[in-house]
Amino acid sequence: MPPFGTLDAGYFARLRVQVADVMTADIEFVEAGMSIAEVAATMGDLSVGALPVGSADDLQGIITDRDILFRVVAKGLSNAEVTAGEVMTTTIFSCRQEDAITTALDLMGARNIRRLPVLDANGRMIGLVTLSDLSRTMLLSSGVIARAVQELSGMRA
Repeated sequence: MPPFGTLDAGYFARLRVQVADVMTADIEFVEAGMSIAEVAATMGDLSVGALPVGSADDLQGIITDRDILFRVVAKGLSNAEVTAGEVMTTTIFSCRQEDAITTALDLMGARNIRRLPVLDANGRMIGLVTLSDLSRTMLLSSGVIARAVQELSGMRA
């Protein structure tokens, strides 16, 4: 483990943690014809900010809370009349389950995205990895939290 506060760029690559180790595999899909009201209710029920549109074998897009906010609410459109297919993001960047978490993180940073569908070798969506999944894993695996707690405990002694 590197010293507290000094994580070199190759540290996480050397951990060899794969996307499959941190992704969410239990994915709920919505249909392109669903109303935004239904999509938003589903997001709320699942406590998620994005849902894939289509199916595991036919990923048509991703709809996010930001898509709803900027493409429906901000324009004053009816959430009962607008469908997921009309406002979803159709340019999809993805990663593979065997990719290193640093590969996913690099792609997210380069494309300014927070979520990546995870595909198997056949192009089927098998999971979703989020920026928070990656950052949580990297933070915990770095030992920074444990060392910070130790330092704070030592200060109080």
